[in-house]
Formats: sequence, structure tokens, C-alpha cells
Amino acid sequence: MALKKKPVNGMKDILPREMEIRDYVTGVIKETYRSFGFTPIETPCMEDIANLTSNQGGENEKLIFKVLKRGEKLHLDTAKTDLDVSDMGLRYDLTLPLSRFYANHENDLSSPFKALQIGSVWRADRPQRGRYRQFTQCDIDILGEPSNLAEIELITATTTCLGRLNFKNFEIRINERRILKAMAAYAGFEEKDYDGIFITLDKMDKIGLEGVEAELMEDGFAEESVKKYTEIFEALSDKKDVAEGVSYIKEKLGDFLEQEVVDSLTDIASAVNANKAAEFELVFDPTLVRGMGYYTGTIFEIAIPEFGGSCGGGGRYDRMIGKFAGHDVPACGFSIGFERIILLLMEQDFKIPTAPKKTAYLVEKKYPADQLAKVMQQAAKARANGQTVLVVRMNKNKKFQKEQLSKDGYEEFVEFYNN
Repeated sequence: MALKKKPVNGMKDILPREMEIRDYVTGVIKETYRSFGFTPIETPCMEDIANLTSNQGGENEKLIFKVLKRGEKLHLDTAKTDLDVSDMGLRYDLTLPLSRFYANHENDLSSPFKALQIGSVWRADRPQRGRYRQFTQCDIDILGEPSNLAEIELITATTTCLGRLNFKNFEIRINERRILKAMAAYAGFEEKDYDGIFITLDKMDKIGLEGVEAELMEDGFAEESVKKYTEIFEALSDKKDVAEGVSYIKEKLGDFLEQEVVDSLTDIASAVNANKAAEFELVFDPTLVRGMGYYTGTIFEIAIPEFGGSCGGGGRYDRMIGKFAGHDVPACGFSIGFERIILLLMEQDFKIPTAPKKTAYLVEKKYPADQLAKVMQQAAKARANGQTVLVVRMNKNKKFQKEQLSKDGYEEFVEFYNN
């Protein structure tokens, strides 16, 4: 039986054209983030299963690729749950591994520590446009900085990077977990129900305000509380300016919301807007939830019109590192949706602006060996001048060969014949 030539569902082969763009984008990301003082690190692709299932990752914990125990440790006959046969799993994001990394090496790292991490992650998700089961994440995090300087730096660095990749007119949507909780408390919901309410709220872009209201009613919440809750969002629908939006929220919620939250978001918006290096809008979005269970404060998300959904996000997670270290460490991070950025650039037929000229030397198959050496020398000189030169034997169907090479970006062809 022939082996299967297609990759497994949810994973993909990457062709040369896309790989060139991925390499270029990775280079821009690293160069930009390094200019902001972020330091590259790397963590293993697998983590202890107890870490991965510690109620930190929200819905992603249902999507873990678990790894079977090995040898004598594996007892399938007595196993009652999948955790009885699994002791490791593939990481579903880079934040949890970073938290473990920092707790393990805290004494060897500067404080605050600005981390840059790019690597593959895995989720047993349902594949769709821009979503795969294996994909690259690109994260920047600031650990040990309790003030909103962390949020300002993260948003500024990320938007600068997107600007350098020619993205324009996108949005950074911002909210605060404490605002979400204050609105729920104001409406009369019990704290034990917050997570379920936020899951419903997170569907706002798909089912609309009426859909959110209907679902909350179906879940058995009091009509008075549901109406009081949804009226806030209705009133905020035209208040995208951060200062205006949070000011209204504070006036509406009163003592349910701390003034410090309002001041912090206002200061973040002021600083980010004063230092823009790209064309984007920072907007207040009270419906923004971010599904991860570890967020404790500010949360944000990238919205690019061409994609029609989230192209990255992040927020503050001040209590996650404490799960490993035994003491809390302020932490905030931002992740670019690398795969979705690549998808958009591919659909736009993106041309790498700094790519060297690509020339193909087509050498006749019967070309003399002594003359071939001179061709190689000529190619070496061109490479020394910054060109990309491919030396290949000339195919019988030269026209088709050139068409294929053109798809790979070769602009010029030099032919060598045995005269």
C-alpha cells in the first residue's frame, strides 16, 4: 500500500514562495522587537501535562495533543482517564511555557525581563481559514513591570511591526478584565457566574446584542439583570474613543469600578496615540473578553479588516508565574497572529521589498566541464554583488522550466550553450 503523501488534517506543507515571505516577516518581527529591547528565548515544544491542564488556558486545555507515557510507565489495562496514560503534551501557546521558564531562571534574568519568543504550538482544533492544528506563534512579553508602561510598550512595538509589514487602517481593541467584572456586578450577576457570562458575551460579534441577551435568558439569569447588563453595551456602541468610553463606564458603574482602572486605560491610550509609527486606531471595546483564564487586567486584540477576525492579542496576567514560582510576578504579553498575517500577505501577492535580484543560469547538459567552472566563477561574482544566482542544467522543455522558476521569483535567465 502506498504511503499517504498529504499532511495530516490541520497541518500543512509550506512551499518556497510562502517560505520566503515567512522568513522575511520573521526577520522584520525580530528586528523590530529587538529595537524595543526584547530578548529572544526558546522553550521546549512539550510541557508536563499537569502544567498544561492547570486551568490557565481556558478552552485551549480541551485541545491539547497529549503524549503517551513510555515503556514500563504505560499501563493501558488499568487506566481510567487519559491522564493515567499521559505525562506530557504539546504546548498550546507560548505564555504558559514562558511563565515556567521565568520561574525556573528568574535569578539569571534582568528585571523587568522583555522576552521575544517565536515557535510552533499545537491545538486539536477544527481547521479553517487562518487556523491550523500546528501553527507559529510570535509573542513579546514584559515580566516584572507592574505599571502600564508594559502595555504601552507592547502595543507600540506590535503596531510598529505591523506598520513595517505595510498593514494600515487596522484596529487595536482594548478592554480591562476588571471592567468586565464590574459591569457584571453592577447588573446583579453573582461572581460564580462571571466566566459563563463572559463566554456568552464573547459571541457578540457572531450573534449580536440580541443574541447575547437571548442566550443569557436561556441560561436562566434574571431578566432584570440581563436587561441592565445589555443596556450598558447598547449605550457604548458609539463610544469607541478610549477616554470617552471608560469615562462613561465609570459614570455608569460608580463604585463598582475603581478609578485607577479608568486612569490606567486613559493613560495607555494617550501614550500610544502620541507615539504612533503606523496607521491604526486604538478603540475601546467593552465586549472584548479574551478566552484565556489567566488574564487579570488590561486585554487587547488586533483587528485587520481584510481578515475579518482577530489577528493577534494579549493582555496582563499578573498571577500566572506565581503558580510556578510561589510568588506573583507582574506580567503582560502581546501575540501577533503570525499565520493570519502570512495568509493576508500571500493573498495580497506581497513582494519582499529588500529581496535581492534572482538570476537563473541555465547550462546546456553537454556543456564542457572546463567551461562549467567559468560559469560557477561568474555566479560567485554575482553573488558577491548581492544577487541570488541559481545554476541548473537546462531542461528539454526550457519554456516550462522558465515558467516554474519565474514562480519562484527568478527575473533573469542566462543561457550557456556548447558552441
